[in-house]
Amino acid sequence: MAAPSDIAIDVEGLTKSFDGRVVVKDLSMQVKRGTIFGFLGPNGSGKTTTIRMLCGLLTPDSGHGTCLGFDIITESDKIKRRVGYMTQRFSLYQDLSVRENLEFVARIYGMPDPKKATREMIARLGLKGREEQVAGDLSGGWKQRLALGACTLPNPELLLLDEPTAGVDPKARREFWAEIHALAAEGLTVLVSTHYMDEAERCHEIAYIAYGEILVRGTVEEVIEHSKLTTYTVSGENLVPLQSALDQKLGVDMVAPFGTSLHVSGRDAAKLEAAIKPYRNDKNFKWEHSEPSLEDVFIDLMQKSKDNFQ
Repeated sequence: MAAPSDIAIDVEGLTKSFDGRVVVKDLSMQVKRGTIFGFLGPNGSGKTTTIRMLCGLLTPDSGHGTCLGFDIITESDKIKRRVGYMTQRFSLYQDLSVRENLEFVARIYGMPDPKKATREMIARLGLKGREEQVAGDLSGGWKQRLALGACTLPNPELLLLDEPTAGVDPKARREFWAEIHALAAEGLTVLVSTHYMDEAERCHEIAYIAYGEILVRGTVEEVIEHSKLTTYTVSGENLVPLQSALDQKLGVDMVAPFGTSLHVSGRDAAKLEAAIKPYRNDKNFKWEHSEPSLEDVFIDLMQKSKDNFQ
């Protein structure tokens, strides 16, 4: 058990409804300081609502807890001053330069030397040479770096990232995550919602939220183990008819195409073996037992989840 000083977020029983529909239901969890904690789940599953309640940006209908040592309901103003929030949509001034945007943020937060703080952030994020470039003319990757610089400039204790790398190329995403890990190593706590499996695998811990409830949480390895999935990879020519046939079989809980192969998974190993047995000797297909991937688990959880819009 971590000491209280090591806990950034500690909440119990958080529930939130909008227009009579429960968006988050009886959520309890702890997040350690310096941890990168990832939230996965379908659109509309309550990821963003959860993150906002955890850090006092949104008041729960019921439940209680603390963030950074402050009560999320009665001391939310103190929490907000210690949080950096980076949304999916670029929210800085498009017609200001990189330098002007960062200096503006530094002044808003009352930093003692805005120009110095801006120079240091520009150097840290590799933005040198682009200081006077207008933000609206930056590519998606450079906009992302600028946005990250702006929300970490005031030295927050907690960073919220809501789908931060949507539409950004793989190289820029990798560089972004390298910086996030560097910040976490310095003690910054990070909450991130994402749909990218490779990003989820970069988190220290993850939680899968389906329509308001956390179904599973832990390290990536723990989440995969908890799924109890047995998985086979099958390759060969013309896999579409095989996929259609397996979809109807008792014991097959998931069939998903991955490039030129299929991942076939089931939660009951014996029933899965019985379901695929008629196809194992077909020379057109090559079957290999494989470890389930996080994406296998993600798809399986989505299939089991009940949509709270229905």
